[in-house]
Parts: sequence; structure tokens; C-alpha cells
Amino acid sequence: MPKRNSPLEGVGLGLRACHYSYIESEKPNVPWFEVLSDNYLQEEGPSLTHLETICASYPITLHGVGMSLGSCDPLNQDYLSKLKSLIRLTQPALVSDHLCWTSLGGEYFHELLPLPYTEEAVTHVATRIRQVQDYLEHQIMIENVSNYLAYKHSVLREWEFLQAIADEADCLILLDINNIYVSANNNNFDPNEYLNGINTNRIAQFHLAGYEDRKTHFLDTHGAAISAPVWDLFAKSIQKFGPIPTIIEWDNNIPTFEELQQEAFTAQKLMEQYAHS
Repeated sequence: MPKRNSPLEGVGLGLRACHYSYIESEKPNVPWFEVLSDNYLQEEGPSLTHLETICASYPITLHGVGMSLGSCDPLNQDYLSKLKSLIRLTQPALVSDHLCWTSLGGEYFHELLPLPYTEEAVTHVATRIRQVQDYLEHQIMIENVSNYLAYKHSVLREWEFLQAIADEADCLILLDINNIYVSANNNNFDPNEYLNGINTNRIAQFHLAGYEDRKTHFLDTHGAAISAPVWDLFAKSIQKFGPIPTIIEWDNNIPTFEELQQEAFTAQKLMEQYAHS
């Protein structure tokens, strides 16, 4: 059964290097930080020192891009070994990666590549997730990615695929609200259908971020403020699922910490407003 017990609540922020000094000196009122695990897999260095300092004052989650859960390559044991060491060092409340593939023939891409929504893919990915969880000794979350195409071989809807894998692998879901909206626009479906198709007891975290309108498609950039339609979808998500711990992601054109925190304050107000409506 899903395990969602954690010390997390409210709206946290993605930890970025440009904010280390501010966080360490000012100790801002932030309930928790999400850490990009792939940036801290080295055994030593200044980034890891900053992370240890911040972990002493704040709960964290680990969020990665390197598991390549959907790939047909063998699982990268070197990567998983380093991640396991980082888990032991930081004691994260939650660990996550993306429902996608990022490698082929041992070569890694700088993209989160989508999967065909088939029963065969469900079994393949769920088996790999179980192997990862057994090795890490930690239940993980899988995140829905932004999609820009649809495979003609798909027989499931995206939300059915995500739910089926989470159930078969006995893992949790990191539901990215921005990615739902981006994928819905790009693939012409109703984002509310997505919310209605997900089982509430698997969702352990939400993501919020900004996208860029390229006219022909929406691009998930994490480089802008959260848009009004995504805020609306977030409010509906809170109404359905309750006050799920939420992270504000911002990776490009990163603003000051105070500006980033204002996005978190907006999300917190919506969470409080809609949690019991």
C-alpha cells in the first residue's frame, strides 16, 4: 500500500545554488526544499557542503533525472549507488524521478523523453521501479513529464498509464500540475480529465512551474512565473486531493529568493482556501 507519512507540509521551494548564501545567512521561513539529486552525487565539494548545511536546518526531498526508468538499457548501477549514498547522507523525506527515458545504448540525453502508453511499457517500467526501490531501500515517486507528441501505438491515456505503473510498482506519484496543463494543450485533451483519472492515495507531492508559449506549442521551461491557468488547475487539484505538499520549481531566469518565495506564498494561500472547499 502507498506510504505517504512524511514531515512535509505546505509549499516548499526548489533549492538552487544561487540562493545558498541567502538561505544559510537568513534562514528564511520555508517548510522544506527539493534538491536536484544529480547535482550532488560527487563524494565531496562545495555544493555538497552547502547541502549538508541546509539539511541541518530544513527537511528535504531528492528529485532526479538520471534513473531513465523507461529505457531498455540496464539500470545504471553506478548512478544508483551514488544516489543511495546521497540518501543515506541527507535522509530525504521523499525521493523522485521522472516517468520517461533519458538514455539509449549508454548515452544520456538532456531531455525527458516520453513513452508509448502500452501495457507492455507498464510492465517494463514497473519492474524497473521495483528493482530501484529494492536497491535504494526507499519507495520512490514518479513524475509525469511534459509531452510534445503522441505515439500511434499508445492504447492508454496518459493518466491511466501513470496510475497503472504506480499501482503495479507500488510507488508514489509526484503530480506536476504545470506538466499536465502543457501536455493537455500540446496533445488536445482536457486537463480536468487527467485529475479525475488519478487515484488520490498515490499522490505524495505536487510540482508547480512556469511554461513558455511558443505559439505552436507550450514549452515546459521552468523559467517564468506560474500562469493563471496552472494556478486554476492547482486550485482544482487541492479541492480533489487535499493539501498535498507542493514545490515551486524555477530553473531558468531564476529570480531573487524573495520573488521565488512570493510564488510559494500564493500557492500556500490557494492551498488554505481550497483544501476544505
